Amino acid sequence: MNSIEKSFITVRKILENLPKNWVELTTHQLDKYKEERAKSQFLEQLKAQQLSGDYSTKTLEALPTAYDYIRLGHQLSSILEWILSEINLVHSDQVITFTSKTMPILAIMRKDTLSGEQTYVYYNSDPSPLLDKRRLEEIYGYKVESRKIVNASDIPKHSDGTVIFVTQAPYENQLNVNSNVDVTVNIHPHYGCAMVIHNSKITNIVKDVQHVRRRETIAITPVNALNILHEIVNKEQKLPEKCKPEDLNKIFDCIKENTGTMATPLIASSGLSIQYAIMMGLVENAIRQHPNKPIKIILPPNCYGGTNDQARRIADLIPQVEIVNLYVDNGQGLVSSLDVVLKEVAYSDSVPIVLAEIPTNPRVAIPNMDKLGEILSAERKTQTSKLSANPVFMVDQTFCPNVKLLHKESELAEVKVVSFSSGSKFPSGGRCIAGYCATNNTARDLLDIISKHLILSDNSATSHQLNTLAVYMPSMPERIRKAYNNTRMFVSHVQSVLPKSKINFVSKNMAELGFTPSVFSLELPSKGRTKKEREDNKRVLNINLIDYMINEHPEDCTYCVSYGQLKGSYWTIPATSTQGTTKEDDKDYIVRIALSPDIDISKLSKSFTEFCHNENLI
Repeated sequence: MNSIEKSFITVRKILENLPKNWVELTTHQLDKYKEERAKSQFLEQLKAQQLSGDYSTKTLEALPTAYDYIRLGHQLSSILEWILSEINLVHSDQVITFTSKTMPILAIMRKDTLSGEQTYVYYNSDPSPLLDKRRLEEIYGYKVESRKIVNASDIPKHSDGTVIFVTQAPYENQLNVNSNVDVTVNIHPHYGCAMVIHNSKITNIVKDVQHVRRRETIAITPVNALNILHEIVNKEQKLPEKCKPEDLNKIFDCIKENTGTMATPLIASSGLSIQYAIMMGLVENAIRQHPNKPIKIILPPNCYGGTNDQARRIADLIPQVEIVNLYVDNGQGLVSSLDVVLKEVAYSDSVPIVLAEIPTNPRVAIPNMDKLGEILSAERKTQTSKLSANPVFMVDQTFCPNVKLLHKESELAEVKVVSFSSGSKFPSGGRCIAGYCATNNTARDLLDIISKHLILSDNSATSHQLNTLAVYMPSMPERIRKAYNNTRMFVSHVQSVLPKSKINFVSKNMAELGFTPSVFSLELPSKGRTKKEREDNKRVLNINLIDYMINEHPEDCTYCVSYGQLKGSYWTIPATSTQGTTKEDDKDYIVRIALSPDIDISKLSKSFTEFCHNENLI
């Protein structure tokens, strides 16, 4: 029996005893995950199971987490990449699977463009894998030559750049390529694609491709990875789910009802997928409406790390784009900071794209909406006294997806507003990672150009994701209400126990206006002679609190970045999780706590009080 046959047997046994949460969960426990060893630690221990022959569900559940969030990868995508690496005789790092059929190609094109090299794309099936070549060249600045061929043997040798072969071959067979090919992208007819990197000597190729998958698209989904694994080792072909038109309309109606939009929303494979389409659409709109003018993306430096990193990556790629920091926390409000920044941007005759979170994460701050509307709609002058370009306001309302920021009577009605939310939070209750966007009437014309970038990146939501949203979105408003009430009760208890602690949560007045998040952040009172001692002590207390709550309530408390789940509570430290790529000085070393609609608050409150006594905080 050769190694591939042994690997097939291993995968069959795993599929027979598959843990349920490998397919259903969108986030995993941070205490079972080491970021610097993503995928590798999981696969190393999985291979150890090959030797022991123990494939029980309990044993599989005890394996380390492959990635902390399935958008980046997960156990099933890692197993699929491993079996494909065995078939194609490469290291498992050199196989990367995607839900999108185009983003792996675009990842190589991005890498080559930044290094001043050409990309060569050869393909042997219709249609061309480059869905919008003109836009890729004009807006993204990619340099690519593409050509249809009959066989991989027809691909010539190139002295520069990267050679990509795009094909559609059975996954159970070794790919047929020649030595002139650096990368093969094998498109599955139903479930995304697998990239196989043959030339691992290309500088940082694995790292650069993985970074694109991390920030601008998603890994193959658990359901789709599972179907391909069955196809490879069990010869079972499973057709993808279909989303019925009435279910899609149900989702659209829910988004319209919750946001106040009257336009048909766009739904993508993740929050960052839709955010990428929005950003690129707004950048293209700025380029076409204001040729040769600088474009300024204005955003908070401490907002969600994925947002920060993605925006800065766009600025790295497109010469006209520059990032401007918008300080919204620690005594600096969104409205006052934005007024200053927009005046500076206007004076330089630049085109402003403003990106903000309402509420902010993790400080849960909400601006005065009337004043925000005034600031965004105010006329400003350039240094030559001409009217400056009006800003587009791109708002992440994941923490409050039920606030009607897009309604015709909203305080922002006169501003071009594009709203987006992560569907992995309240919209799906943590059951899928789709994300969506919508606009108000003033920005309605932007949806078409945003959709163009969503299509060319092949980042639309899968049918399984849509079906999941159709099930859970109708109950979202009621779940938000219950979760907020639970959070308000727990915050009140924390305040009564530790009146000197700093709690970041929405005020009752703002809650009456409809802002009812179910997440808050907490700074525990710390001791020490110096500022550094107090900070170091606080960071230890953070970890101690999370560990204590999880040990006391393992079924109800999880060390995880999740939010809006159906049950339980979720504890994390933003500086070491959601702000992973944020600059160190902008990170928040505080505890962020999210509560669900189904949680015993009295039980949590009692344990929190016990922790404070044990740590001599009271």
